[in-house]
Amino acid sequence: MRVDRSESTAVFEQVAAEIRRAILDGEARRRAAAAGEGSRRELGVNANTVLRALRLLRDEGLLEFRRGRA
Repeated sequence: MRVDRSESTAVFEQVAAEIRRAILDGEARRRAAAAGEGSRRELGVNANTVLRALRLLRDEGLLEFRRGRA
């Protein structure tokens, strides 16, 4: 995963696109950390940026948030 800060696309949208691609390509299970701390560090983005990306994917119906579940 990578983020290009020189792009006109917002960083959270770039993160969402990478996660979306991983889901659609079937990589999401292997890269469960894509939504977590590992990716945040890998991408060098703020946790709130990742959360914003996850909310976007939730609104698209690709993710479901559940409290207390792994």
